[in-house]
Amino acid sequence: MIGGPARPAPIGLRTLTADSNDAVPPCAATPVLRLKRGEERRIQAGHPWVFSNEIDTAATALSGISPGQAVQLWSSRDRFLGHAYANPHSLICARIMSREPQALIGPRLIERRLEAALALRQRLSPEPFGRLVFGESDQLPGLVLDRFGDVLVGQIATAGMELLRPQVEAAVRKVIAPRALYWKNDSGARSLEQLPEFTGAAFGEVEDEIAVRENGMDFIAPLAQGQKTGWFYDQAANRRRLGAYLKPGARVLDVCSYVGGWAVAALAHGAGSVTCVDASQTALDYARRNVAVAGAGLTALRGDAFEVLKELHDRGERFDVVIVDPPAFIKRKKDLAAGQAAYRKLNQLGMNLIDGDGILVSCSCSYHLPEAELLAALEASARHVSRFVQVLEAAGQSPDHPVHPAVPETRYLKALFCRVMRD
Repeated sequence: MIGGPARPAPIGLRTLTADSNDAVPPCAATPVLRLKRGEERRIQAGHPWVFSNEIDTAATALSGISPGQAVQLWSSRDRFLGHAYANPHSLICARIMSREPQALIGPRLIERRLEAALALRQRLSPEPFGRLVFGESDQLPGLVLDRFGDVLVGQIATAGMELLRPQVEAAVRKVIAPRALYWKNDSGARSLEQLPEFTGAAFGEVEDEIAVRENGMDFIAPLAQGQKTGWFYDQAANRRRLGAYLKPGARVLDVCSYVGGWAVAALAHGAGSVTCVDASQTALDYARRNVAVAGAGLTALRGDAFEVLKELHDRGERFDVVIVDPPAFIKRKKDLAAGQAAYRKLNQLGMNLIDGDGILVSCSCSYHLPEAELLAALEASARHVSRFVQVLEAAGQSPDHPVHPAVPETRYLKALFCRVMRD
């Protein structure tokens, strides 16, 4: 059982003359960051990020702002642009949370954001499972919250949201009222904002594993040892789509399977056998348990996906459906060339395991890999192994991961359902 307070304590202190009471006059005792001339266009078009080279440091001292501090953002023409939190040590030096002068950053604003996020998710599903808060797309930049029944698992990626953590916890108690909230702040992304990694319960007690319900199917996933928040809800809608492409008795290969989400979905849609490939023995152990709940057996292969797929081909193993859902190969722009090569190679190995007429589900969660580039990787892979590919459906993340229209970074997941045949 995992309990006790999350650690460490929030960084810094923030003092305002008033809370986020909407009746408070605008610009109350909050430092001002002023943009250089002409730099407000992207912000006025809806993007919530401000980069450090856009700040007029002669007019406003960015260096005098403490990490996470609330600020007012103004244009060079004295136009109010929004209430944000800032971090002078980050390339993204400010993130807007409100564009209304009277809606200061504080408890009431966070509660309103949570209420709006909850209303959307309740519209999408009556069950308390799924992503509840998706950062900028829910106007809570730097915050992710996932629901696992009466337990919430959260991640904070920015100094500003870390400073607001006590207010987030209070708002979660008030608006959501879960049994427990667990912080899984162990992402390397926190280092970009000079934040320490930590995990722990903000309140309540949670077990070492979490119960998940997705598309009517039940799963168990590790919490402390799990990836991200413990589950990948962004693929829920795509796993539901899988049924349209499965023939009864299909042989299915789930590559980079984690705890078997795709494999169990395949069985639910009539697959005859499933094989999972993952580098983590813990993930495969959970995959075996989840498949057993579905009343089936599992072939679990631990190892590097590239090597395992090559070994499967050399052994003469073939599949009707191959699902390739790797972690992000491209986390930064400078990784693009190497990442493209990795996607080509993995898809090529997957296609080589499809004999005759089969299905490939090719996924990428790399924002820096546009869908057009993934399509190009598929075509190059197909030519290399003498296959012909038809893209049947191009999908993205589940609707509980909404896209912010001004922030292309929020549309990151690509899932291409393809027919693969011998050329």
